[in-house]
Amino acid sequence: MSSSEIIQQRLNSRQTQALIVGVLGLVVWLVFGLRDTQQFFRSYIFAFMFWAAIPLGCLGILLLHHLTGGWWGYPIRRVVEAGTRTLPVVFILFLPLLWSLRITPVDHRLYLWAQPAVVAADPIIQFKSPYLNPGFFAVRAVIYFAIWILIASLLNKWSDEQDRTANPALKSRMSGLSGPGMVIFVVILTLAVVDWVMSLEPHWFSTMYGFIFLVTDGLAGLSFSILVVRGLSDQEPLKDCLPPKRFIDLGNMMLAMVLLWAYLSFSELLIIWAGNLKNEIPWYKERAFGAWAWVGAVLLIFHFFVPFFLLLQRRVKRRLVVLARVAALLFAVTLLDLYWIIVPAYDATAPQVHLQDLLGIIGLGGLWLGAFCWQYKKRPLLPLHDPRYEVALEHSHGD
Repeated sequence: MSSSEIIQQRLNSRQTQALIVGVLGLVVWLVFGLRDTQQFFRSYIFAFMFWAAIPLGCLGILLLHHLTGGWWGYPIRRVVEAGTRTLPVVFILFLPLLWSLRITPVDHRLYLWAQPAVVAADPIIQFKSPYLNPGFFAVRAVIYFAIWILIASLLNKWSDEQDRTANPALKSRMSGLSGPGMVIFVVILTLAVVDWVMSLEPHWFSTMYGFIFLVTDGLAGLSFSILVVRGLSDQEPLKDCLPPKRFIDLGNMMLAMVLLWAYLSFSELLIIWAGNLKNEIPWYKERAFGAWAWVGAVLLIFHFFVPFFLLLQRRVKRRLVVLARVAALLFAVTLLDLYWIIVPAYDATAPQVHLQDLLGIIGLGGLWLGAFCWQYKKRPLLPLHDPRYEVALEHSHGD
């Protein structure tokens, strides 16, 4: 059996397994969700934001790759491209959050600004109501996804044309889009996380919120990409085209994101704490002290200190199998990070994992992973005819 047949067989198997697990998870989840719709949508926003982080992070990485033209993007480009092509699926998965603004009981709606009684008694939410209202919320979400999908579609279309035609002009076309595309992506992602997550607590705000999510999504996308490449690195064409030194750049990029996440998170805490404003400090008091303090401590250790010291070592970054373990750690703590951010917004008493939280991660994850495998197997595992790599590949066996 050839390498391509083995890879296709693996991806078909993973796709089938993911879809079966996803569908079963959703069925069980709906059984519990019909009994407690309030908890259902609380679990839904948590699961959705985690699985949406991967394709959004993939889009950011793809734009950065085309903008810089670095060799680091070569081994993971097909992974991030396939990730961006799942954005239409992510949009479909977002629709229940729109429905939650209408179909749930008024006093059980996920967002306080969607509860008329709360708005009527709260001057601050009233002031924000021209922006925070169900109709405008839905319109903005459609615009966000339309722009993301348009950018991803153009980059994937030109990449596919490059494989087929070897037209060198397509490289410049992708690079030309990625400059303004990156600016648009950052702005829209900031607006999206303000709408979907920060507005869970409409009295609180932070100007760094969007950048923290930008780095979190980037880490999720990069970690996932490394794990996928590791899973197929024993087969051609990945086996002989990826010498160890090429993964140092990916490790350095991961290290930079870990440092940036720590810097932004600490800066946000420092500014808010120094400002001593009553509407801002409670957000951190709920998460950094009391029952939630241990979650913050775990994040500090495993989201920063452990990966930081590991990724400083060159031998860790040269060995894909070890780098993949660090990626798996960061992928897991990204889930914990989002849990720490989202869950206290509606239940700050103590950390507790609800059954619906687990079912949401399993259900939505199975569907997304199935969609990813379906997209990933459509194209060659490595880009063809990209002039940025042809010279490098000639010397890859000698590195």
